[in-house]
Amino acid sequence: MPDLVRVEPIALLPTPAGCAVFLGDGQKSIVFYIDLAIGASINAALSGEAPARPLTHDLYLLTMEAFGAKVSRAVIVALEKEIYYARLILEAENEIMERKIVELDARPSDCIAIAVRAGAPIFVLRELWERLDDMSTVLQEMKDKGMDLGG
Repeated sequence: MPDLVRVEPIALLPTPAGCAVFLGDGQKSIVFYIDLAIGASINAALSGEAPARPLTHDLYLLTMEAFGAKVSRAVIVALEKEIYYARLILEAENEIMERKIVELDARPSDCIAIAVRAGAPIFVLRELWERLDDMSTVLQEMKDKGMDLGG
């Protein structure tokens, strides 16, 4: 996938308004802000915590599995007026239908929460990635201050 950059969640940090999510490719990192509850959901999945009852993102995955679908990948595709846009790519195949690929418009935070649970890769469109500022220095400063970054 030459037009995509594979990224991983490398840190999650609570903020007064929610949660900062840092995504990185090993050389560069970007940050965006999400709802605190989804940040907690991502962090729980990354740390392997299993809830006593399925949370919303778990239920979504269980429903997809029941219909023979799986998460192929999540792709962050655009940034407009400080809002990121993403797509969740699903593959479905069962005894009723042939193999089908479905692309859904979704918030990046939901895409990440679902992808980490499914073990699916997360990408950023290369054109977008190259336009975004590298936030690695900011992340390192936070680490140096001893902030708990989750992830």
